Amino acid sequence: MKVDLLVRDAHIYVERGRELPGGWVAIKDRRVHSVGLAGEEPPSARTISAKGRLVTPGLVNAHHHMYQNLTRAYAPVTNGTLFEWLTGLYPLWARLDEEAVYLSTYVAMTELLMGGCTTSMDHMYVHPKPFLIDAQFRAARDIGFRFHATRGSMTRSVEQGGLPPASVVQSEEEILADSVRLVEAYHDAGPGSMGRVALAPCSLFSVTERIMSESARLAEQYDLRLHTHLAEDPDEDEYCARVYGCTPVEYFERVGWASKRSWVAHFIYPGDEEISRLAKAGVCVAQCPCSNMLIGGGSADLMGLRRRGMRVGLGCDGSASTDHASMWLEARTALLLGRYRNGPSSMSARDALDAATLGGAACLGWDNEIGHLRPGACADLVIWQMSDVALAGAHTDPVEAWLRCGPAVAGVTIVNGVPLIEDGQPAMKALPDVLRRHARQSRRIQCLEA
Repeated sequence: MKVDLLVRDAHIYVERGRELPGGWVAIKDRRVHSVGLAGEEPPSARTISAKGRLVTPGLVNAHHHMYQNLTRAYAPVTNGTLFEWLTGLYPLWARLDEEAVYLSTYVAMTELLMGGCTTSMDHMYVHPKPFLIDAQFRAARDIGFRFHATRGSMTRSVEQGGLPPASVVQSEEEILADSVRLVEAYHDAGPGSMGRVALAPCSLFSVTERIMSESARLAEQYDLRLHTHLAEDPDEDEYCARVYGCTPVEYFERVGWASKRSWVAHFIYPGDEEISRLAKAGVCVAQCPCSNMLIGGGSADLMGLRRRGMRVGLGCDGSASTDHASMWLEARTALLLGRYRNGPSSMSARDALDAATLGGAACLGWDNEIGHLRPGACADLVIWQMSDVALAGAHTDPVEAWLRCGPAVAGVTIVNGVPLIEDGQPAMKALPDVLRRHARQSRRIQCLEA
């Protein structure tokens, strides 16, 4: 039997604990058909020689705000605290429309593909106009990217004691009705899905208690994932104590979110007992090391959380706080931060790769099909590319070399059995036009001359 595509002559990282030096992976009908060692390859319609490179599952981005690439490295707020940064940018994000969101999503997904990411969520919680998440699904469809949208929301403007202007918040009724609309229009829970929807109120300090509890109820009704920011900043502790009379984690539990449906971003400032309770409940965490370090707000202890029983993935976070969308860079930073924090024996490149693949897939509730290269998995994989100069002298461990040396980029990124990056370049013919239009939208939003 002939397979559709064969990637051969590679070091195949199937998943943690299984690697095939000099191996191959075969794709048929958009699935991983088989993996094996040299000499056992099936006949194929197309063969790609990886020439001794590392092949991994596609990386999974567990936390992102794609629209923010319209305001990258925005000088007036580059050195602010989290709350200063947010209040400085919310008025700019109030200028978002469908065109801006489509273009920023297209650019973000392309950049993620170039950094080896094949599945990403996006936390779209700013809604100054309707149908913004619809624009994101159009971009994902046009590219062929595997996308897990999250219907974010905010109800508390400055006038109600929140941070954003009134133009980007919505009423409870608008949020709940649109959540149901999006789920019924786009959520595909079936095998090999290219699009799913989760519910994702922005944060405990930006929505009402009703939105939190009703989101949990809808998630139960439609069998959805739940996502929010949690324990991200000391100001969040002060806010929850003043408004709710408890800690952020206690409030999270009170509104019915402490369940296997939930994954949270950041989780930097929980108490020890709170970690144990959420781990036991099955809550997952997305660590965002680059964004946290740039804002200077601390970062989750990835390996410490894993030792306590939590599944931990990685996220790029906002393109205006991280200013990039490279999951390779997030994995490298997670490795460096983990070793800096807990010592050189505390974390390996394989730990970081596991977080960037199966850890992220667990956050999305999708680890049965993505984040690994077992036969039957979705055909999402990466052939990594690094210069011969960068790899000179690295002969013994290609996975450690992948993060210790560098920079690494995706030479080939395959999503759903289709190469979307080849020879390190995006295959999308529309990209030059998208970049021109993105530049115009970005300058409009930042009130710069066109």
